[in-house]
Amino acid sequence: MPGSQDFAADPRNADLLIYLNGALVPRAEAKVSIFDAGFVLGDGVWEGLRLHRGRLLFLEAHLDRLYAGLEAIALDIGLTRQALTAEIGRLLVANRMEHGAHLRLMVTRGEKAAVNQDPRNWLGKPTLVITAEYKEPSPAIATRGLALATSNIRCTPKEMFDMRLNSHSRLSLIIALLDAIRAGGDEAVMLDARGFVSSCNATNLFWVKDGAVFSSTGGHCFNGVTRANVIALCRDNDVPLTLGDFPIEALRGADEAFVTGTFGGLTPVREVDGHALPAALPGPVTSRLRALYEALKDADAA
Repeated sequence: MPGSQDFAADPRNADLLIYLNGALVPRAEAKVSIFDAGFVLGDGVWEGLRLHRGRLLFLEAHLDRLYAGLEAIALDIGLTRQALTAEIGRLLVANRMEHGAHLRLMVTRGEKAAVNQDPRNWLGKPTLVITAEYKEPSPAIATRGLALATSNIRCTPKEMFDMRLNSHSRLSLIIALLDAIRAGGDEAVMLDARGFVSSCNATNLFWVKDGAVFSSTGGHCFNGVTRANVIALCRDNDVPLTLGDFPIEALRGADEAFVTGTFGGLTPVREVDGHALPAALPGPVTSRLRALYEALKDADAA
């Protein structure tokens, strides 16, 4: 079964333009060099954005995360936040897009003089690609939910590889997902190095017990914009919330659970490691938070 990023094919995407280093090009012409550092090494960072009612949702938070990632890898793309926002807007206008789009903004260190790891061996021009496609979460997923399976691949602390960095290097997360697929799951639950529940392979993770919401401390999981919004919604609407270190048994014994991400928002979970969660999907707390999140999106787009 597909995971939280499942979407229906949209024929409008066939003729959309893609932003490539300042040019707007058809999909078939959107190509980068085989010597690009992103292709060779995964040397780059990216950001996902949602277009909702004519606005890019929570844009400042997403740009904060992008530019923090660029600083962490010592990469200057030569564009201010305002200039980059204008380039995104140029792509949306060219594609006549106003709603229901998912954008992927990708920055790599660009073409290198030779295939090796040293970042000094580059030609001085980063690669910037922006895709904008019509993508909406599958409506059926709200009642079908996700099956999660725990992977042996662990989330790493920042001194090893910082999970809060939106890096192009995703191989460990893909291996974790393959673990879950082999176990019959849609997505992987990943523990931190100490064995506590951290996140899923592509989303952040929450669960509910006796009306209270639980999640990890955030120290070893993605720096999720949607995660931060859900935490704020809980605190602003008197939904009990505890962030801490929890064993996998706490998640397996939950009444309901959901994952969060820019594309899917809040996606319900139906089972964990073969343990069916008892609440009908979406569960009552999940439903309330989904409604609050939709209202937050509309307010941000107003």
